[in-house]
Amino acid sequence: MHLCSIAFSSLLIVQGLSLVAAQRSWEEAYSLARPLIDQMSLEQKVNMTTGMGWTITPCVGNSHPITNPDFPSMCYQDSPLGVRMAHNVTAWPAGITAAATFDRRILNLRGVGMAQEFREKGVHVQLGPAINFMRTPQGGRGFESFGEDPFLTGACASETVIGIQSQGVIATAKHFILNDQELNRNTASSNVDDRTLHEIYLWPFARAVESGCAGVMCAYNLVNGSHACEDKHTLSLLKNELGFQGFVTSDWWATHSTVESANHGMDVDMPGNDMNQDDPYSSSFWGRNLTKAVKNGSVDETRVTDMALRVAAAYFKMKQDTGIIPETKLNSFDLTKVDDSVNVKTPQHTRLARAIAAAGTVLLANDGILPLTRHDTSLSIIGSDAFMSPLLNDPEKCSDFGCDPATLIQGWGSGTVTFADPIIAPYQGLKERAGSHVKFETARDNWDLDAVAKTAAASDIAIVFANADSGEEYLTVDGNKGDRNNLTLWNNGDAIITTTANNNKNTIVVIHSVGAVTMPWIDHPNIKAVVWANLPGEQSGHALADVMFGDINPSGRLPYTIAKKAEDYGAVIGTGSNIDYTEKLLLGYRWFDEHKIDPLFPFGHGLSYTTFLYNDLEVHTHRASEVVSVSVHVTNVGHFDGHEVVQLYLDFPDNAGEPPKVLRGFDKIYIRAGMNRKVHFDLTKTELSIWDTDSQQWVIPSGTFRVMIGASSRDIRAVRSFRM
Repeated sequence: MHLCSIAFSSLLIVQGLSLVAAQRSWEEAYSLARPLIDQMSLEQKVNMTTGMGWTITPCVGNSHPITNPDFPSMCYQDSPLGVRMAHNVTAWPAGITAAATFDRRILNLRGVGMAQEFREKGVHVQLGPAINFMRTPQGGRGFESFGEDPFLTGACASETVIGIQSQGVIATAKHFILNDQELNRNTASSNVDDRTLHEIYLWPFARAVESGCAGVMCAYNLVNGSHACEDKHTLSLLKNELGFQGFVTSDWWATHSTVESANHGMDVDMPGNDMNQDDPYSSSFWGRNLTKAVKNGSVDETRVTDMALRVAAAYFKMKQDTGIIPETKLNSFDLTKVDDSVNVKTPQHTRLARAIAAAGTVLLANDGILPLTRHDTSLSIIGSDAFMSPLLNDPEKCSDFGCDPATLIQGWGSGTVTFADPIIAPYQGLKERAGSHVKFETARDNWDLDAVAKTAAASDIAIVFANADSGEEYLTVDGNKGDRNNLTLWNNGDAIITTTANNNKNTIVVIHSVGAVTMPWIDHPNIKAVVWANLPGEQSGHALADVMFGDINPSGRLPYTIAKKAEDYGAVIGTGSNIDYTEKLLLGYRWFDEHKIDPLFPFGHGLSYTTFLYNDLEVHTHRASEVVSVSVHVTNVGHFDGHEVVQLYLDFPDNAGEPPKVLRGFDKIYIRAGMNRKVHFDLTKTELSIWDTDSQQWVIPSGTFRVMIGASSRDIRAVRSFRM
């Protein structure tokens, strides 16, 4: 049996465990919440919506427990890629890797697997998924989210939320909204027009809300001049226009007022204190200050009642009142003080993490050297990124993964798993898979180019590894305070790649990266393949070996554009107090299309070991129901079984003012060699509409549309027109 089959059977095993208890409807949840909240005093409702403080609770955030009537202290815990600040948990592939799978089923199961571990650790609220955008490739936390496209990000958000909440854990979509860089994130205002806000940045939150998301986290930044956690306009859009019925929690210390944040729509203040105060509760903008604001008439008590209702409704919706969340088994701030031996990391999770990492691996280029075969008798493994270092599990020397001494499995910051053990490095995975007949030469020091050259020349094939890192602004790594200073590879990466290629005619480049990098070596005649391994999590080496040895046919696709040079991108990190989104709708590949800029590798790009042929595109318009049905046949004309990602782009009528093409559908399908499948898409009003700023509603523009079916944003295989 090929490992491809083994990997996907493991997904079925996890899927079989996926449902803890069917969620209640929001109507049922509120019917249970109201009688409870009606019994509470003002002080109890305030306690329920104010965090207990930083470093004094078992979780990164806890609400106050309520007695008579009883309501538990709810545990809020990072991160969007696994349980932070805990042992015996899985370091899952990052959000950007999950997006690269272009696979809704895998995205859902990743949410399931993560939430099983959160639940067993006694966590009520997972602080994820992150669904901000890779507006600029340098953005520090872009790796936590799902790339540059709103449709893809929305689909990823939806499936992740459904997966998380199937386990009875509350998902928290974050960071609401326009939180797309780390520089000046607490003081700068992200300024955007109404149409761009709706069509790009609000889109994935709308999909999360549609999927029943019970939590949303408001962001650090300002929005059009107002702090996000007290911005009346956007919080009203969330609750009124999108119909969000859950609660809005602040990001940690993103609250800047008592009255404005309460009156304008925030529901929970976390962590509930000022970091520099000795008395956490009294120094909070909420807590006693919110109680005073109600008593002096600045905040109506009905607003506080609504806050508490929303929290309780989310709790009841997830059926957390039935005991599905066990006692919390965390001590986030001192792991020596709690018996953290409960191991929530299962063999199923390990297999699933490996399958996700493999499915998210993108084969950017291949001149026939891959897959590796049993006839390859010697391999040179070059670069620190191929190897493990004990520093990666040292919380003092590599706090929140804020270092880059070895293989890169995730970025840094609060959106990480603190203790990733064991990490399967690429060298280990490749060596295990290759077998004893393959001779390995290694060079770990990226700065010893003489050793790199000697090692490269010593084998039939040289595999050279490099990476690029980023993260959250409270940590500075190699001079990068969150956002990347540039798009070059780290740790002398370009030099070791060039040196390797100069000394071995069969060079394979493997990149682990948070996002796009420049590739000055890409045209070197000795570079025969480029493997984009993203941020694969703890099973990095095993997943990479699965793909490179052909046990799994690569099927990952780029969730962002890789440009030829940094200046080609349409947005940059804003350095002042105002970050103006002047590119408007032209985010990512849309900018490249509009300005006719050739990317190095386009959005949606990824190669396979086989070849797929597209034909028989059909488009049928059902005007009465405002649905357009699209179908296309895809045939595997190569020699390997494999997955293809069929992408549907839409070109709107000329008068609509849209970019040249926008993603409006994708489907990942498995086709055996020599076989074909028919792929169907339904374009509904959601996919066909634009935001009309005059009427303040979604409308389908009249005129001629074009459906473009392709294998990437720049590899369109078939086009058909229709009118609406």
